[in-house]
Amino acid sequence: MLSSKARRAFSSVVEPVGQSLARAGVTANTLTVLGLAGSAAAGVLVGTGHLFWGGAVSLLAGLPDMLDGAVAKASGSAGPRGAFFDSVVDRLSDAAVLIGVVFWAAADGPPRVAPLAAGVLALSLAVSYVKARAQSLGFDCEVGIAERPERLIVLGAALVTGLVEPGLWLLLAATAITVGQRVVHVWRQAGVAS
Repeated sequence: MLSSKARRAFSSVVEPVGQSLARAGVTANTLTVLGLAGSAAAGVLVGTGHLFWGGAVSLLAGLPDMLDGAVAKASGSAGPRGAFFDSVVDRLSDAAVLIGVVFWAAADGPPRVAPLAAGVLALSLAVSYVKARAQSLGFDCEVGIAERPERLIVLGAALVTGLVEPGLWLLLAATAITVGQRVVHVWRQAGVAS
C-alpha cells in the first residue's frame, strides 16, 4: 500500500516488521484480508453515523496492507498472484469506506457529501485503472500527488476530525490532479515509444 514516495522512507521500519511477521507464520494474504475486513468494518461504522470510529478503524486497516508486501518479500512468496490479489482488495477497501460515507450522507449528512464521496470513489478507481493499464502496456506510472496511502490518510483524518466535507473536497481535487498527472505521464511515454 505504501506510495512510491513513502516506500523508500519507511522501508527501514516496514521490512524488519515484515520479516518478523513472516517468521511468525503470518502470510501476506492474511494481512491483505485483515485490511479488507477492517475497511469493511470502517465502512459500516461510517455508514451508521459513527464517523470518528469509522475513521480510526479505516486508518488502522491501512497497517496490515502496508505490511503485506514486506511479508511476501520476506517469506519468498512475492509474485504476480499476490500482487493481483492485493490490488483487487485495495480497490474493494477504498470502496467500502467511501460507500459508507455515501450511506451516512444520504441519511444524515450534508447534501453535498454523498455526491462528493461518489466522485472521490470514481476518481480513485480511475487513478488505479490508469496505472494498471499503463503497466500492462509496459509504461511506468509511479506519479501522482494522491496515491492510495495519501487518500486513505486524508479520508481517515477527515472522518476522525469531523471535517468530512472539506476532506472530500481536498480528495476530489487531489485525486483529479493525480488522474491528470498519470494520463499526461503515460501519454508522453507513449509518444516517445511510437
